Amino acid sequence: MTRAATPAVRRFESPGIFAFMVWALVIAFIAWSFAETGPSLERLMRGANRLIAPDGMLARMFPPEISRLPQVLRSLLETFQMATAGTMLGIVLSFPLAILAAEGLSPNRILRGLSRGLIAVFRTVPDLVWAIIFIITVGLGPAAGVLAIMVDTMGFAGRFFAEAMEETDKGPREALSAIGATRPGLIFSAVVPQALPAFTATTLFCLEKAVRGSVVLGLVGAGGIGIELKTAFDLFDYDQALTVIIAIFILVIAVEQLSGWIRREII
Repeated sequence: MTRAATPAVRRFESPGIFAFMVWALVIAFIAWSFAETGPSLERLMRGANRLIAPDGMLARMFPPEISRLPQVLRSLLETFQMATAGTMLGIVLSFPLAILAAEGLSPNRILRGLSRGLIAVFRTVPDLVWAIIFIITVGLGPAAGVLAIMVDTMGFAGRFFAEAMEETDKGPREALSAIGATRPGLIFSAVVPQALPAFTATTLFCLEKAVRGSVVLGLVGAGGIGIELKTAFDLFDYDQALTVIIAIFILVIAVEQLSGWIRREII
């Protein structure tokens, strides 16, 4: 009886001179970055001592202060409302933008290029910068946070919506086009039903992202529980800050669990 041939173990190919130089430059840049920006071991040890000292921040955090818990919960609800409203507005506006950016669905190349450029701008500028812009525009409060989350969601969802529609099977689209279906008919009859699971997953990921991001937006005055967290740290009320952190942690975990359950049940 002959023994079955054992498949050869795949080995790494020897890099060429150009690839070797690229890898060497990348490794050198990483090492340089650590040397220029990384904290020293001495500073880490000093920081750790301040953190765990008997009168350090960790000791002053426990037990959590719950005297302002009702206000914290109201701010937490406002944070979730900001995330929900901003995400829904962003998703609704992302859909037509993604159609214009999708290859094969956009009316022409100019509109497609402009739409992709707009999505890139929305995605490139951090949501914290958008929050500052909208605070200047509409003033302090949750409205600025909702608008910042909306624009950030348009950049995130617009790209993935467009890619999901481009990856759909072109057969049904071509069949409907052959019998004279209009462009909206093609999109809503052949493209959207196939891309709907991807749309749902992207929407849920956007909501999770918005809940976490809305906390940071509050630090610059865009509403939500971030203001409570900033105030607690500014006043060195570390026990109050721990209460806020626990509340944020519970909200994030709850949203992620709900999102995961929806994806398992629907997608």
